[in-house]
This record gives sequence, structure tokens and C-alpha cells, in this order.
Amino acid sequence: MAAGTFYVVGVGPGDPELLTMRAVRVIQNAPVVAYFCRHDKKGHARTIADRYIRPTTRELRLAYPFTTELSVADPAYHTRMHAFYDKSAQDISSILINGQDVVLLCEGDPFLYGSAMYLFDRLRSTFTTDVTPGITAMSGCWAQAGQPMTHGDDVLCVLPATLPEPELQNWLERADAAVVMKIGRNMPKLQRALARSGRLDEAQYVERGTQENGFSHPVTDCAEKVPYFSLVLVPGRKGVR
Repeated sequence: MAAGTFYVVGVGPGDPELLTMRAVRVIQNAPVVAYFCRHDKKGHARTIADRYIRPTTRELRLAYPFTTELSVADPAYHTRMHAFYDKSAQDISSILINGQDVVLLCEGDPFLYGSAMYLFDRLRSTFTTDVTPGITAMSGCWAQAGQPMTHGDDVLCVLPATLPEPELQNWLERADAAVVMKIGRNMPKLQRALARSGRLDEAQYVERGTQENGFSHPVTDCAEKVPYFSLVLVPGRKGVR
């Protein structure tokens, strides 16, 4: 029996209408759909793709052992997450070996801070893999905010807010335009870095971009803690043309 194909599908930033035609086709034809989630949640990617999943499709929930309970700086974080990804890859592998295709959903684009990358890395050498790119969270958010980002030969920098504050400040000073992701509890640190780099007044906060309850406002109006599914936009130079 031939092994199944491992499909990794980007489902975009939130609006179900922003899935590509290819993503919809792959999901609708999937015998098995896998997705990451919290133990008590449906999962963001699963929610986005809901209308395209057939009632007869088998679902495989990959529930994280934790989300924000442990800091990335804690040694236990990487040990436990490594074990989780190993187990998730084994679960998918057991289905692929039996000849069934598996579609792994990933919000945004799979290869931009996507957890799907870790399973792709573990399975690509053993099984046929196919990756469908998705509209990124950042492009969905700057469309939501009506914020043009790069002009002329501007350099765009994508930053995780989990970086140490001095590094955030340094990159914000160097980049023409910047997108800051993974904010959550890091907002106070980011606000300080933006202020010290002289970029605070131009920075725009976007929460749940492209979703029905999405909105944006200046970073100066933000609370100290914001949801994980949010980001900050720092536009590039204006008037260069």
C-alpha cells in the first residue's frame, strides 16, 4: 500500500473568504484534517476552515501541552514542546503509513512562525509533502488598518515581540518599516522600545485582522496586555515618490 501524502495548508489570517482556491480544494478532498489547538479550544485554524471541512472528514486534534503558561526562556518550554511535536508527527505518520492523506491546517502562512513547520521538518524526509501557502497575518492586518507599509526601496523587518527590549529597539531604529508579532504580555516592553527608537507615534495596533471583530488603533492607546492574535505595524517612509 502506498503511503498517504502530507499536506500543509495555510488558511489565512481569519476571514474564511481569504483562503485560496487551492486551499479550499485540498481541505474539501481531505480524508483526515489535523490542526493545533488548546486543550479547551477548537483551534483558530480549524475555526477558519470550518465551512470547507466535510462532515465525513476525520479530525485529529493536536492539543498543545501549554500555551502561555511557560515562558520561552524556561528550559522546560523547549523540552516539552519538542516532545509534543514528536508525538504529533508520530500520530500523523501512523495515518500516512496506512495510505491516507492528512491535511494539517495552519493559520496565516505555514512557513511564517507557523507550528506546522515543526511537523513538516519531521515528516518531509519520509513522506511526500505538499505545502499550500496562505495569506499572512501581517498582510491581512495592514489591509484591515488601511496602512500602506513599504514605499520605494524601504526595508521591511518582521520582529517577534519576545525579543529582549534592546534588540527590539535596535531593529526598530534600523528598519524603514516593521511588523511586530507575538505580542500578548510583551506590549509594555514593545511600547518602551518603540518610544526609545522614536517610532511610537506612528505605530498602529491591529487585533484579529480580517475577522468580524477585528479593529485597529494607535499603539499609544493599548492596554498592557493584549491577545496573542494581534500585531503592531510601523509604516515605512512616506512621500518618497
